[in-house]
Amino acid sequence: MDQRNQKMANMIKEWSAQFLEQESNRTSLITVTNISLTSDSKKATIYISVLPTEKEHAALDFVKRKRKELREFIKNKIRTKIIPFIDIEIDQGEKNRQRIDELLRGK
Repeated sequence: MDQRNQKMANMIKEWSAQFLEQESNRTSLITVTNISLTSDSKKATIYISVLPTEKEHAALDFVKRKRKELREFIKNKIRTKIIPFIDIEIDQGEKNRQRIDELLRGK
């Protein structure tokens, strides 16, 4: 990812986290863990982790329903011509890391 895309990804990550903090109903902790941005900046995938994990599906549905509002929020915060289409996914890498930590602690 070039420097411009990296800067855009960092801004999207920051503003997405702020938006989710404001909009969530506080029944679960939704954390933005990573952003994947295409080279043309037309599509961004926001990766999230959810605690407790039992609420993952509900949290993912909630964030996907809020995609349009999230994109508008980002559009108002970032001054650029292209605001990417946003997709949301659970960060499987983070889930795997947490599972490895549990196994190492002997749980």
